[in-house]
Amino acid sequence: MDRDLVIARPEGLYCPAGDFYIDPWRPVDRAVITHAHSDHARSGHAHYLAHTLSAGTLRQRLGAEIALQTLDYGETIEHHGVRLSLHPAGHVLGSAQVRLAHGGRVWVASGDYKTESDGTCAPFEPVQCDTFITESTFGLPIYRWPSQAALFDQINDWWRRNASERRASVLLCYAFGKAQRVLSGVDAAIGPIVVHGAMEPLNSVYRAAGVVLPATHRVTDAEIDNAALKRALVIAPPSAQGTPWMKRFGTDASDAFASGWMQVRGRRRRRGVDRGFVMSDHADWPGLLGAIAGTGAQHIRVTHGSVPVLVRWLNEQGLDAQAFETQYGDEDMGDAGHVNDGAADSVTGE
Repeated sequence: MDRDLVIARPEGLYCPAGDFYIDPWRPVDRAVITHAHSDHARSGHAHYLAHTLSAGTLRQRLGAEIALQTLDYGETIEHHGVRLSLHPAGHVLGSAQVRLAHGGRVWVASGDYKTESDGTCAPFEPVQCDTFITESTFGLPIYRWPSQAALFDQINDWWRRNASERRASVLLCYAFGKAQRVLSGVDAAIGPIVVHGAMEPLNSVYRAAGVVLPATHRVTDAEIDNAALKRALVIAPPSAQGTPWMKRFGTDASDAFASGWMQVRGRRRRRGVDRGFVMSDHADWPGLLGAIAGTGAQHIRVTHGSVPVLVRWLNEQGLDAQAFETQYGDEDMGDAGHVNDGAADSVTGE
């Protein structure tokens, strides 16, 4: 075990040489945070280190007073002889892989990642290492995402058709990461865009970081009359489903859910929506395999998701793959079990 730069402890993933944790789920003295989703960024740590673009969401969620140090991508610091740097993960704004170098060994903890660029955060970059810690949220061969262009053709066609029939288009998706990706990709010329109040603070963080998003409205804005609502795209958190807020859009509104799990037809039925769009902020099966291969790592540690399947597949390819037990969430599953951000939404991404 002397070669292990990162080990699993009850508090989380621990670097013994540097005496710090990566995305710990129990309070610790020093925590390196890969991104601001609630299953990776928790309150109670004495010191936080994260990417510069995570500062806005971390302070909004955990409080402005947290002791937060930030780094830019590629910037290196040394702590107890461990050289640490952050590298783009492509998951959400500010998401980072953590590179650790010590004693001639290099480990990379990827956090959550996505390999196709979506325009709302820095795209994933493979980092050469000896040992790679990877997620496996969608670690099954059935999960293969449509291209970004194909996905938004589907969403825009659905919205355009509903607008022509004078029906609101209600798209359920998570407030942090997913909502901004939807906003960035849709055709705002189709009609007005109405967003749930839980999303606007996060939209502001993205805009402040230079991410271009179209104009958005609250349902109470004066210009959003009944005629406008009939042409509108309404973006709301999953937890808004079935609430009085949703009744404003009429019984004839068309609803949809955006999630990687929508690739499995039964998930859409259980959600009780008209449409399911296959959209995830995590890597699909080809993305996972490509990311792992891109690191050149011979030792792989697999965390949350379809861990046994991915571990077995990697071992069959001649790699040294093992599981790391963690308490990270299965983020595409729904609201249950996640910490709410604002009044109404899970802040985990999927």
